[in-house]
Amino acid sequence: MHSIGIIGAGNIGEAIATALARKDIAVTLSNSRGPESLRERASAIGASVTPGTREEAASKDIVFVAVNWSKLPAALDGLPDFAGRIVVDTNNPIEAPLFKPVDLGTRASSEVFTDLVPGARVVKGFNHLQPHLLTGDPSSEGGKRVLFYSGDDADSKAEIGALIDRLGFFGIDLGSLAVGARLVQFPGGPLPALNLVKFG
Repeated sequence: MHSIGIIGAGNIGEAIATALARKDIAVTLSNSRGPESLRERASAIGASVTPGTREEAASKDIVFVAVNWSKLPAALDGLPDFAGRIVVDTNNPIEAPLFKPVDLGTRASSEVFTDLVPGARVVKGFNHLQPHLLTGDPSSEGGKRVLFYSGDDADSKAEIGALIDRLGFFGIDLGSLAVGARLVQFPGGPLPALNLVKFG
């Protein structure tokens, strides 16, 4: 089993940690304030969740990044080259409370994100569902709740697809980052916030 880390312990980071803990999958959760600030929250989420430093989370085989868009450069600055490890981009170029979109020109947000994680095999995913749907039972509506993902490396997508399946969701591969990331990007894409369920 691959080791997993999460950079960012806000709503999405905590939701991903909760989904992993439900299946007793070990994960290192980190934020900008250090492990001590996360001890109580990590304990409340589940026994398989360990608070760690940003560097510890970034050293895992699969690294989820769930940080407010404006804070991404600082959150990722100074980390070693990812050396072919999988980094999951869960971010959207928008921030509460105003939800004003960030002007990225003609670039998809995952293209911008990829520049911040040198050496990583980037997979876009876990960004289109609201946190309560990530933490809830993926089969609560009688089927399997859908999670979209995309990327340019087939092996890394297969790994994330297998993890999605293990978590009880139904993964749908949207293809390359150039195509798939734009479909789920919020704002702009047609798929964000859609709570789709696969039956049968």
